[in-house]
Amino acid sequence: MKKKIEFTETVLRDAHQSLMATRMRYEDMQPALEMLDNAGYRALECWGGATFDSCIRFLNEDPWERIRNIKAHMKNTKTQMLLRGQNLLGYKNYPDDIVEKFIELSIKNGVDVVRIFDALNDVRNLETSISAAKRFGAETQVAISYTVSEVHTIEYFTKLSETIAEMGADSLAIKDMSGILTPYEAYELVRQITKRLNLPVELHTHATTGMGSMTYLKGIEAGVDIIDTAISPFSGGTSQPPTETLYMLVKEKGYDTSLNIKILEEIANHFEKVKVKYIEENILPVKMLSVDPNGLIYQVPGGMLSNLYTQLEGLKKLEKYGEVLAEIPRVRKDLGYPPLVTPMSQMVGTQATFNVIMGQRYKMVPKEIKEYLKGNYGKSPVKIDEDFRRSIIGDAEVIEGRPADYLQPGLATAREEIGDLARSEEDVLTYALFPEVARKFLEERNK
Repeated sequence: MKKKIEFTETVLRDAHQSLMATRMRYEDMQPALEMLDNAGYRALECWGGATFDSCIRFLNEDPWERIRNIKAHMKNTKTQMLLRGQNLLGYKNYPDDIVEKFIELSIKNGVDVVRIFDALNDVRNLETSISAAKRFGAETQVAISYTVSEVHTIEYFTKLSETIAEMGADSLAIKDMSGILTPYEAYELVRQITKRLNLPVELHTHATTGMGSMTYLKGIEAGVDIIDTAISPFSGGTSQPPTETLYMLVKEKGYDTSLNIKILEEIANHFEKVKVKYIEENILPVKMLSVDPNGLIYQVPGGMLSNLYTQLEGLKKLEKYGEVLAEIPRVRKDLGYPPLVTPMSQMVGTQATFNVIMGQRYKMVPKEIKEYLKGNYGKSPVKIDEDFRRSIIGDAEVIEGRPADYLQPGLATAREEIGDLARSEEDVLTYALFPEVARKFLEERNK
């Protein structure tokens, strides 16, 4: 019996998050939903990540309504979300009660698979999310955040995957958010993981550096079961490799797959028109569609690249783009080599931007960086130089325990603060995650 390779489609979440800062509107997704459901995908990644924030901050859409609408069209295909562990969808750690309620409501509103990761690979920040996702009936996939540093070796990631399996994961994802997992490294990493674990393994990468499709090929040869791809109009560049191309590759290699190439062509025709529209509206920067091998040096994930480009353009500092990218690895080293994935990627990127624009390193330091140096995001992969730490936070206390243990329950406070503006528990959670933006959004909605 031929091995079956399954596909997760990212066009409704990571593909447009990476290419155009998560600005795709639901109205542009809706006509393709039934086609996507009938195409033979294992799952459709369509929620979580930056989609929640973007919906209420930029698109004037209710994110809860979006997932309910998408789920209503999915008769054959699982819906999947990306969850940042104790960070949920925000940029800080949230109390356990908020984490648990958010996961409960996400599943209730239509999420079938919850992919959970922590930006530091600190498993203490995964405990509550894994427990809640399993308790409320979702497939619980846990991801390792792949990166490269003096400590992030194949043995490191293999041991991490064993710990994740022991914590109850239903499947394991290797999350290469920057496209820096090279093909032969992927082969060895997957080989070591699949040799030790009896779990489905999913491989996630980006085409940013030009390695993506080759990395998938070697990963499949080593035992990967599922790959993340994007339908061709929204593939390539800072997004994922193209679904149709990988379908052809998988078939040629003699593997089985459920994908229907004729339906994929119809989906591509729809999203080609969507892509052209966003390019014409100057929402999708054409630069994001190109390959940049320098990513193997600065390791910046796709979603961060498009956001960084957009932000510098808004500041009229686009000429500093290259300098900021060059500064990012230096900041990362100072901070103990955190993987560049949300929220650490944004924090490192913001600090690098300040360093370049201010003309002096660490003249201005965001509060998130200070909280990180206090231990409030978790344990850094490499010990941070104490002189550097003190230069930023002085003699402030540095915690060593699980960060969420230092937080007070927050759900009741959020419910009280938002008051009558909330029509549902979902509204309360929206406020708990993004209070300033959510209040304005709910006030407009309730008019």
